Amino acid sequence: MPSQARLDLPHQEPEAFTASDLAHVQSGPRARRLMAARLPQRALLLGPALLLLVWEAASRLGWLSPDTLSAPSQALLTGYRMLADGSLLPHLLASAARAYSGLLLGLVAGVALALVAGLTRSGEALIDGLVQVKRAIPTLALIPLAIVWLGIGEEMKVFLIAVSVFVPIYINTHAALRGIDIGHVELAQTLHLSRREFIARVALPGALPGFFVGLRLAVSLCWTALVVLELVNTQTGIGYLMNRARDWGQTDVIVVGILIYAWLGLLSDAVVRAIEARVLRYRRTA
Repeated sequence: MPSQARLDLPHQEPEAFTASDLAHVQSGPRARRLMAARLPQRALLLGPALLLLVWEAASRLGWLSPDTLSAPSQALLTGYRMLADGSLLPHLLASAARAYSGLLLGLVAGVALALVAGLTRSGEALIDGLVQVKRAIPTLALIPLAIVWLGIGEEMKVFLIAVSVFVPIYINTHAALRGIDIGHVELAQTLHLSRREFIARVALPGALPGFFVGLRLAVSLCWTALVVLELVNTQTGIGYLMNRARDWGQTDVIVVGILIYAWLGLLSDAVVRAIEARVLRYRRTA
């Protein structure tokens, strides 16, 4: 019977896809990159530079009035004059002191709470829910309470910056701790590592990528929160300069403040990225 003949045919296994075949496909004319190549750091400035060029052109062509928005060249000239006459540096140092003090406090609190919540069940039960509630509450909504508790001085501003930045640090570090590969945990059990050795050799290194993601978000948030907080009863700081310039219609000074915030944010992020690349240089990533 034909059907029986078909059943009696010898079964042929498909040929294996060897490494040489894979190399030939990858090197062929139709080969494509699945992911884009890594850009050099300086290439990341292309977007901001293009924006500044368009902005400058719009100002010189009269599409943007100086009363509405000063040109970048005018803002840079104003910033140079303020730096030369000594009126800018004290405000810049005051802003940096507030931002980085809050960042340091938020960093310590975020990492400590993430370790307790990520490595103990009781810590997660007590801490994680509270942090999720805080994440749903805008930090600026806490300004009235912070003023009642701490007054309107420097303590209130540093406290609110710390509250802003500790949330992304906690969430990303905690997620990295809870996402450690179970194979690494089982290997640690097989090697009979103690609790302390497991934390030092497995948990903390495994949480570093998440920690650096949170830290990059935090260094941006500390400057974002500072912009608003320096409008509350301050006599120093970049935000104070911008608020005073608004009253006098000095758009060039306002643009100077915006550019300073942008530059400090980008510089802080670049420092974190450099530290991350050095600490995690063992990783093979795309």
